[in-house]
Amino acid sequence: MPRKPRFALTDLPLHVVQRGNDRQPCFFEDRDYRVYLRALADAALHYRVLVHAYVLMTNHVHLLLTPRFAGAVPRLMQSVGARYVWHVNATRERTGTLWEGRYKACLVASDEHVLTACRYIDLNPVRAGMVSGPADYRWSSYSVLCERRSDALVTPHDALLALGVPRGPAYIRWCADANNDEEVERLREATGRELVFGSDTFKAEIETMTMRPTSGKTRGRPRVSKCAV
Repeated sequence: MPRKPRFALTDLPLHVVQRGNDRQPCFFEDRDYRVYLRALADAALHYRVLVHAYVLMTNHVHLLLTPRFAGAVPRLMQSVGARYVWHVNATRERTGTLWEGRYKACLVASDEHVLTACRYIDLNPVRAGMVSGPADYRWSSYSVLCERRSDALVTPHDALLALGVPRGPAYIRWCADANNDEEVERLREATGRELVFGSDTFKAEIETMTMRPTSGKTRGRPRVSKCAV
């Protein structure tokens, strides 16, 4: 079955998920997380991609990215993936692939859907039972978006201003009001099927621009999303 074409649009956010091969770990020690983030920062600068949110889990990665030109995100992911795999193979004396095929990505509307995506990403470690609160997890954008630390890697999306000013406390309150199950499933489904996470109006606009479907119809029994957590 042929692969779906990517949404080759600029200046719109993408929720990106990349998993370790066969759901196996892709991060093994603190140094690995730091190497990945350094590679991400370098590639984001080189390919002109804004990083709005991220979380590095043990066996997968979530990113919220906005490309400034067409094709920037695939190039960024290829660059980061190759550089990180080289690091892991060299330090752990292994060979072969680390990632589970190509990454998954869905287009995200630049409104409250961005807010939902940021919250979903930053709460991943809490949903996985790794920490009791998002502030306890080191490898996410939560503390940056809460304005508890600075990081040149992260460019907060303008939609966060809708939460109120100052943004940090507003984002803390937003994350405390955790995503409901319907929101989470809609984002997971859109990402897993590489569609669009947004309103019906936004989806119609994207369909007109790209001439490709932006939502899928479930047939038979509901599928278990591969983007769980």
